[in-house]
Amino acid sequence: MSGRPAMGSISHHEIRQELERILQSRHFAKAPKKRRFLEFVCQETISGRGGQLNEHLIGMEVYERGPDFDPHEDSIVRVQAHELRKSLARYYEQEGKRDPIRIDLPPGNYMPVFTRAPEEALAPAAEATRAGRPGRRWERLALLLLLGATATLSIALVQFYRYRPAEPAWAVSYTPAMEWFWGRFLPPAAPPLIVLPVHPILRAAHEGDSDRTRASGYVIPKDELTEFRDTVHYRELKQFAFVPSTTDFTAIGETLGLVRLFQLFASAGQSVRVKAARLVDFEEVKASNAILLGGNQAWSGRIFLYKEGFWFHEGLIKNMRPQPGELSVYRPVFDPVTNQLRRDYALVLMLPNENRERRILLSYGIYTQGSQAAIEFMTNPDRLEELRRALLAASPDGKTLPDYFQALIETTVENAVPGPSSLVAVRLVPEEGPAVAGLVREE
Repeated sequence: MSGRPAMGSISHHEIRQELERILQSRHFAKAPKKRRFLEFVCQETISGRGGQLNEHLIGMEVYERGPDFDPHEDSIVRVQAHELRKSLARYYEQEGKRDPIRIDLPPGNYMPVFTRAPEEALAPAAEATRAGRPGRRWERLALLLLLGATATLSIALVQFYRYRPAEPAWAVSYTPAMEWFWGRFLPPAAPPLIVLPVHPILRAAHEGDSDRTRASGYVIPKDELTEFRDTVHYRELKQFAFVPSTTDFTAIGETLGLVRLFQLFASAGQSVRVKAARLVDFEEVKASNAILLGGNQAWSGRIFLYKEGFWFHEGLIKNMRPQPGELSVYRPVFDPVTNQLRRDYALVLMLPNENRERRILLSYGIYTQGSQAAIEFMTNPDRLEELRRALLAASPDGKTLPDYFQALIETTVENAVPGPSSLVAVRLVPEEGPAVAGLVREE
């Protein structure tokens, strides 16, 4: 079975339009988990994975339950599904009674059903009543005036929303509550150095490359790479020749995270310096407050040698001293059917620089989605407060915030985009721990 419900002539675009109408309604606008539940099951169904929807999956993806989530002991999915069905029914009784498409979640099932409303149901009831009643000139005149006024107001509203300044989709602002984490990087400190990874890759060669570059490529017949059939490369390139590159690619998650860091520092009156990892030597890192994004950097391993806590090694995050309830290894999770990444992990490390007045902050995930989620975590005041409380609880006296620490972050991933992130665990790096210079000598 494909897991796709019978949609008839209903297109995915129509379904997404209806979903958007529902999510913006008063029944869902202020209910983020209910919105997420409906969005998730609809997207999975549209993508052909509706048959795999179950309580365990929804509990993990929507309600951020861990892999050990047991629906028999925790009924949150069943309870929320019942509430979701009631909200959908109320929506279609009121705001959505004239909608052309209907989305329902049948009892005992988590795969939504999409149906098209009969045409007669779409005609406003008032039209039928008016058609059977003798018309009067003043009624028609009043109706025309009302329609004219409505049209004028509509045009004015369209012009207002079209030309008003756009608001950032996810603006980030510095607040005093973030001082404990970011204070060392802000004025009067010098602008921090942010280092982006440059991953070695095989990229598709094109006509703009030199003859020498194209000659170094590895040719793969197009018909063996059907996954690329819908891409511009497949249509435009005469052949698929993949050439090695260590200069051209910057990870998407780290780059999107960089935008958040720009917003954060700008709101605090701080400028930043940004460089690609291959253009930064280690002396420059030691001389600055440095923020290293992404673990795939030529010399990041020199810093990342404090192994008593979490250790990023061989594409996994290893927990060298597991505490109760923790895993010894944290590995990414993939969808068993589509092989898409569904869960990623990232590390945030606040470490001393050679000059202990300066800091080195590392933030990187196993995949780029984890890196993006970790940066979003660090620029979110609520998440930082969660981290602060966890560090206080882990400190020896329960009152003093440690200067140096590790934090393990978990994030869900959907359609290659990180979703909600959560704090898994923290580790303290001892005050007497080695500075960067000591770490270098250990290499």
